[in-house]
Amino acid sequence: MINAYIHPDAKIGNNVKIEHFAYIDKNVIIDDNSWIGPHATIMDGARIGKNCKIFPGAVISAVPQDLKFKGEETTVELGDNTTVREFATINRGTVANFKTVVGKNCLIMAYAHIGHDTIIGNNCILANSANLAGHTIVQDFAIIGGLSAVHQFVNIGTHSIISGGGLARKDVPPYTKAAREPLSYSGVNSVGMRRRGFSNEKINEIQDIYRIIYLKSNNISQAITILESEMPPTNERDEIIAFIQNSQRGIMKGYIGRKSSISNDL
Repeated sequence: MINAYIHPDAKIGNNVKIEHFAYIDKNVIIDDNSWIGPHATIMDGARIGKNCKIFPGAVISAVPQDLKFKGEETTVELGDNTTVREFATINRGTVANFKTVVGKNCLIMAYAHIGHDTIIGNNCILANSANLAGHTIVQDFAIIGGLSAVHQFVNIGTHSIISGGGLARKDVPPYTKAAREPLSYSGVNSVGMRRRGFSNEKINEIQDIYRIIYLKSNNISQAITILESEMPPTNERDEIIAFIQNSQRGIMKGYIGRKSSISNDL
């Protein structure tokens, strides 16, 4: 820890390695067995879990890029076993949520940005230069492709994947692939689900659900009515229905040729 700056009020766990020229501010907690790389900056309000790795140039818990921020005490929370690569930035929360959260076992690649009050679940990946605006939600096992941008208040569903360069202006439902411009339904994330142990029967069930939503010329109200009346209740069916019903911005459109295939009209 020679030449690193560590504020005397910072709380550093057991077997934490802090490399040369790292900066650790006050009101910081770093749990056991984590590694802080050279020239990493850990600012006021950071809460870093066990076995985390923070690579050179990353900035954790800088004040939010929000003109409404008035210096209130807020935090960034990183779950256990999460890695933050070079020059990624994670801003702390505002009075809206008081915290920004990245869950366990996440990989935040180089130059990615996570805006204030964002909540990221467990086992998520943000590829290089992915950018999340404030107040976004990224559910467990979601993957955000490189150079993607997610609009503020957008919700990215569990086990979904956004292709590289995607611009997410609307919510991305669970288990889907999102691609093209404008960002559109491009099938279900069957590869990701198989890697995580989903059976072929379960993947086929999810495909059948999204055929009703995206490929049958139904609007959202019609699709939900059909799902509730004709599809047997399962955890996945109910999760997809709840996600759509709770969407504040509307879900991404379908894509057939050059025409959208779904209306968000209720």
